Amino acid sequence: MTTFERYLTLWVGLCIVAGVLLGHSLPGMFHFVASAEIAKVNLPMALLIWLMVVPMLLKIDFAALGEVGRHWRGIGVTLFINWAVKPFSMALLGWLFIGWLFRAHLPAEQIDSYVAGLIILAAAPCTAMVFVWSNLTRGEPHFTLSQVALNDAIMVIAFAPIVGLLLGLSAIVVPWGTLVLSVLLYIVLPVIAAQFVRRRLLAHGGEASLDRVLAALQPLSLVALLVTLVLLFGFQGEQIVAQPLVIALLAVPILLQVYFNAGLAYLLNRISGERHCVAGPSALIGASNFFELAVAAAISLFGFHSGAALATVVGVLVEVPVMLSVVWIVNRSKGWYERGPAVAAIREAERTA
Repeated sequence: MTTFERYLTLWVGLCIVAGVLLGHSLPGMFHFVASAEIAKVNLPMALLIWLMVVPMLLKIDFAALGEVGRHWRGIGVTLFINWAVKPFSMALLGWLFIGWLFRAHLPAEQIDSYVAGLIILAAAPCTAMVFVWSNLTRGEPHFTLSQVALNDAIMVIAFAPIVGLLLGLSAIVVPWGTLVLSVLLYIVLPVIAAQFVRRRLLAHGGEASLDRVLAALQPLSLVALLVTLVLLFGFQGEQIVAQPLVIALLAVPILLQVYFNAGLAYLLNRISGERHCVAGPSALIGASNFFELAVAAAISLFGFHSGAALATVVGVLVEVPVMLSVVWIVNRSKGWYERGPAVAAIREAERTA
């Protein structure tokens, strides 16, 4: 790791503070940046996400995607966590903390709306940002891409029924424009652009040329992550200063949900014998959220100033810091993970095959 990467947590903390202070002192500037959107998708944020995910996408060789089936254990764990555990665990935590333990400290008329926002947040698995987290854990890029694509396909079918079931609604309005445009901007176009650049680099300079470009882009990707943090916290600077207690209380079930789902996915992969380079992305995909879709759905259903919208925004605020902490845990525990009996047995079988 470079010195810059080694102190990433420090830079993240400074960017969070800077974002809150700038958002509170210069709200007009951040309102202007926030207004540059189409179908609730912020275009400056889309550009920054491009800069973050392209280095990861450049590593992907589509000819090798057919081999991803050998990671069937990781695929099964990720799908189980995303669609059978995550929305329901968040609903339980939301009802427990917001609906009961913290009820006396929150506006009574917004309790149900807060819980609804948390459920909406958990029902949308992360897409683009997962490439960043996977890259930081040295994750298997083909597995990460296949899981993102699979989650996008399932989300189109499952998002509305799951949210409708947990909210007790007969129907839910899915912001299809946001969903389609987000997938197009954050996944499809960056994949096409990255593959075009990859082929040109390999054709003209081989692997050495590709490695040089990746080395140059890696710091740019992290800088884009830090600028994204400043914008995210700047967009909500006024809210954070005005409602610090509400935001802190809403963050509690979100944080517990992230660590629970990430830990469960990581443990299940270890028990099943999956490789660490797959278990890391699997845990991160199982824990993070597609916050653009969640915010848009909450606003569409309950309104811009609703408790549901605020709850999804809190998810945005904690997303990057908490996911970086999960990255740190995954990286630091690699030795423990690979000492697992199932992992060791499968590695030995592969070595002797």
